[in-house]
Amino acid sequence: MRDAAVTIVRRLQQAGHEAGWVGGCVRDMLLGLGPKDYDVATSARPEAVEALFPHTIPVGRQFGVMLVVQGRRTFEVATFRTEGDYRDGRRPGRVEFADARADMQRRDFTINGLFYDPVCERLFDWVGGEADLRARCLRTIGEPRERLAEDHLRLLRAVRFATQLDFSIEPGTWQAVRSMAGAIRGIAEERIREELRRLFVPPHAGRGLVLLEQSGLLAEVLPELQATVNCEQSPEYHPEGTVFQHLVRMLELLPMDAPPLLPWAVLLHDVGKPRTAVRAEPGGRIRFHEHERVGAEMARTILERLRFPRRWIEEVVACVRYHMQFKDAPRMRKATRRRMMLRPTFGLELALHRLDCLGSHGDLGIYQLLQTEREALCNQPALQPPMLRGQDLIALGLAPGPRFTTILREAHERQLQDEIRTPDEARAWAAQWLEIKRESDPIRRKP
Repeated sequence: MRDAAVTIVRRLQQAGHEAGWVGGCVRDMLLGLGPKDYDVATSARPEAVEALFPHTIPVGRQFGVMLVVQGRRTFEVATFRTEGDYRDGRRPGRVEFADARADMQRRDFTINGLFYDPVCERLFDWVGGEADLRARCLRTIGEPRERLAEDHLRLLRAVRFATQLDFSIEPGTWQAVRSMAGAIRGIAEERIREELRRLFVPPHAGRGLVLLEQSGLLAEVLPELQATVNCEQSPEYHPEGTVFQHLVRMLELLPMDAPPLLPWAVLLHDVGKPRTAVRAEPGGRIRFHEHERVGAEMARTILERLRFPRRWIEEVVACVRYHMQFKDAPRMRKATRRRMMLRPTFGLELALHRLDCLGSHGDLGIYQLLQTEREALCNQPALQPPMLRGQDLIALGLAPGPRFTTILREAHERQLQDEIRTPDEARAWAAQWLEIKRESDPIRRKP
């Protein structure tokens, strides 16, 4: 990818245009991180870019933005420009082509306003970004309120960059974010969702939630979680403190390879607690009756509001709905535990349960029990699909009807309880069941 990005810059320069890398790829390169993509800025106009490269896509020609396709990769190539007349906190009313220095001045934060020529290996810094990278400090380019007002999503981006990079936020920038937090309400939910998804990733997701709350943005984008800040819990079960402190601790413990939905299962698993909290007597235990049911309904509303994909919503809602079942696992029948482990979301649920324990009392006994049984179940693939099928019942002379469901469900229950171990045993059990029922209760037979 890097070689292809260098080739694009070299071709533009050979054609007489100024060109280089900009934005996150330069920032990440200077921080010693592997850039995820490379953006190119150039003096070449869109029509010149089209003429130089055989495969281009004019995604934003009016803004000077083209996509250049090199092999299987796509690179954004944008003409140097300035912007102005922001009226809706999102889009510029005026765009004019400019030079490299002016283009860097229009960007959001100093660490994103660096220009690098990979051909001659030279860095151009007109905004003080290199010094802020060394100081690990996030600062707007120019006056904070003015820069944040141009695109209100920058309020969230400030928190996200500070979290991802583990940077401090310059006091003037931080004060502007806090004073303008309410403006985020004018941003489309899809854009907010994408910033939040990038915010809540390890290893600094816990700090991200704290900064989101301290900035005032949590109350605007996830008000249901703002209610957890002062929601107390009984210290014998939650020595870490409030529900919010519990969530922060769980996010801090996210593994680096956490699946993308695990942070959302963490954030929402106790979202119903503030609405269900009851203390029987002063100083007594705090109870949250059916908070998992209430929380599942709230989680669905939140994720739908943020325009999450339907499948993702169902998976997170299942984790919220079932997370309290885990405490009862040692007392469950083996078949009940196995049914739980056969849920398609069980892997995500188990990962949530582990963090739930580590973020509170620290006892992983139930997690270890279920993890061991799950591994054993995975090594017994014959247990997972039902051994008795409808065609087996038809072969035994039973006509399709309501009895099918009853017999198949009970056979699978016995299978999961290890009372039935092979398809032959399943068919023998069904034949015996039918014989007993024939003697005591007439059954509609196959003609």
